Amino acid sequence: MIKICFVCTGGTCRSIMAERLMKKEVKERGIEDVKVSSRGLFANGENIAANAKKALKTLKANASNRKSIKLNKVDKDMLYVVMTESMRDKIPSKKVISMKNLIGKEIIDPYGQSEEVYLLTAKEIMKGIDKLIQNITLWREK
Repeated sequence: MIKICFVCTGGTCRSIMAERLMKKEVKERGIEDVKVSSRGLFANGENIAANAKKALKTLKANASNRKSIKLNKVDKDMLYVVMTESMRDKIPSKKVISMKNLIGKEIIDPYGQSEEVYLLTAKEIMKGIDKLIQNITLWREK
């Protein structure tokens, strides 16, 4: 079982979009034994952002409501995928990678911006997810 947790600041935009998009891709590609979640470093139980829901719906992923969940406890068996390099130091685990490691750039917070910005953000996240899935596939083939 591979456990992956996407992490952002508040858990209402980037990480929840990443979780939902990763779940969609894993299901569509028939990849088994991958558990996906998301957390926010400073999450306080807010609902998923309206424009995040719209972006997910456009990309045909689960766009249902969910409250943000704070990253309180680190699981030593979890791979944490952070949106920016500065988040890496906030997670006391050796299993932390950033979107910059995956796609060469950070995923900037779209909070409070337009639907178009959220959709562009979701598409950047998808590039990271594609790289992550490639790595999972290569790892399993070894």
